[in-house]
Amino acid sequence: MEKREATMSSWNPERKQRFRHWPASWRRLTLRLLQWTDSLPLVGWDSHLSRIFFLLLLFVVSAQGVTPNPEACLVSSSVNGSSISCQPPAQIPKSLPADTIFLAVEFFNLTQLPADFLQGVPNLQELHLSSNRLENLSPKFLLPVPQLTVLDLTHNSLTRLPPGLFRVSAALCTLVLKENQLKFLEASWLHGLKALQHLDLSENQLQSLPPGLLENFTDLLTLDLSNNQLQTLPPDLLRGPLNLERLRLEGNRLQVLGERLLAPQPKLRYLFLNDNRLASVAAGAFRGLQKLDMLDLSNNLLTTVPTGLWTSLGKAARNLKDGFDISSNPWICDQNLADLYLWLVANEDKMFFRNHTRCAGPEALKGQMLLAVAESH
Repeated sequence: MEKREATMSSWNPERKQRFRHWPASWRRLTLRLLQWTDSLPLVGWDSHLSRIFFLLLLFVVSAQGVTPNPEACLVSSSVNGSSISCQPPAQIPKSLPADTIFLAVEFFNLTQLPADFLQGVPNLQELHLSSNRLENLSPKFLLPVPQLTVLDLTHNSLTRLPPGLFRVSAALCTLVLKENQLKFLEASWLHGLKALQHLDLSENQLQSLPPGLLENFTDLLTLDLSNNQLQTLPPDLLRGPLNLERLRLEGNRLQVLGERLLAPQPKLRYLFLNDNRLASVAAGAFRGLQKLDMLDLSNNLLTTVPTGLWTSLGKAARNLKDGFDISSNPWICDQNLADLYLWLVANEDKMFFRNHTRCAGPEALKGQMLLAVAESH
């Protein structure tokens, strides 16, 4: 709420008065877009240009004193094609302009969509269907839109995807399946995806992942598996995406980080492993991470770490430039942490939450700051 008020604070009184008389649905859309532009997701600018255009259009409408029709979707046209955004109480159109390149149908609580819903819009590039109740999709759903680059299915009720859904989706770069009810995945569900760069599977109920799930995703840059129920990961999970830059595994139930998972990731910059149940990290787990900017191991069950774990981290000029967090672990501050002590002293300027990084034992050091103990050795 603070971000929204701050964003609107520069509006003059006349514009604010007009805004108050807009239909509630348009006020929600405007506030949402304002907040969104203050905190862009990590999928790059290109896939969001249409939404920025919508925001600018709303400002123009406001400046002209025009009140949008609450029963109609917001439609805008450009030299590239038409962009359409629908939210309640607007009526979902039965047909779409043939030149539609952007379509958002959100917050309607739809449980299903007809298989031919996208018929007649072959140039569609972005499709946003978030905050509905979609339970399933037809295998033929995406056949009419081979140029689709962004598919957002956030906050629906999907428990599975039909095999063949992406058979003509070779151009798809961003797939968001966040906040659904997926308990498992099958590699066949994703067959056909050849250009995927951003995959978000966060906030589902995933308990395991199949081997070879990502073996063909050589262009993948970001992978978000956070806030699931994963206890283990297949050792070959990242053998395909060798250009990965951001990996989010926080909020799962991982207990062990082995040597093989991260070995082939020379371009990885951000690694989030916090809020798991990690009690063991292999000595070579970080060996191949040459460009890591951020590491979060906080809120796990680490009591000690093996000698050599930190050898490759924090040495290069840019290594861990955005910091690291090992707080809220039950560290046993004895001679087994000697290697960690040396590394902490050398990289203390990059350390987050020093006050919350404390010893849980032995009894004589219980409650003391880990960095202070390290500096005294």
